[in-house]
Amino acid sequence: MQKLILTTAALALSAGAAFAQDTVRLGTEGAYPPYNYIDDTGEVAGFERELGDELCVRAGLTCEWVTNDWDSIIPNLVAGNYDTIIAGMSITDEREEVIDFTQDYYPPTASAYVAASENVDVLSGVVSAQTATIQAGHVAESGATLLEYATPDETIAAVRSGEADAVFADYDYLLPAVEASNGELMFVGERVPLGGGVGMGIRESDTELLEAMDAGITSMKEDGSLNELLIKWFGEDVQTY
Repeated sequence: MQKLILTTAALALSAGAAFAQDTVRLGTEGAYPPYNYIDDTGEVAGFERELGDELCVRAGLTCEWVTNDWDSIIPNLVAGNYDTIIAGMSITDEREEVIDFTQDYYPPTASAYVAASENVDVLSGVVSAQTATIQAGHVAESGATLLEYATPDETIAAVRSGEADAVFADYDYLLPAVEASNGELMFVGERVPLGGGVGMGIRESDTELLEAMDAGITSMKEDGSLNELLIKWFGEDVQTY
């Protein structure tokens, strides 16, 4: 599948920012609202679009957006097809063996189960999850039968079609689907805390870029602008810094 490249005009506040390339490419999935998605104009949108653009401004960088399928998003970062991952990716020890992460820009949060019936046993039934996620790993170890799908939309569709008894994903991703389902979908079971928050993934060799993005996240936490973005995209009940 050909990658969609979308350019954003990120204003350079400092012409002295020197990296190995003139343009920093921000890699995302474009299929995980409200973190990231493709809007009606064909551009990347969502919480991470606004966050990434602001981080590029604060670092004095010109940035462009690149979309990539989730299951190959880390290998293609390592291969040099883009320079960061900003795609709702939880920080885990396993991923940190391959890439580095900034500090978290979304606090550690819970994952949740959604089903079409409140009587589903999520520990022994069939549970869908997106492939190569911490949720898929959790289901595989839980005793349930795991059905993996390439996209998050497919995991919910599997519940609607009856292929899966429940879907397991980030609570904040599932909440809009439940609210829009008119009672056809519901949260079941207990929420499960997973991961160390969501951070930006960067190649281990790109230490200067890591430091620049990390500094930007720190400054957004300190001036309250990151909390404003979190509330804008996830609601008043979201955990903030």
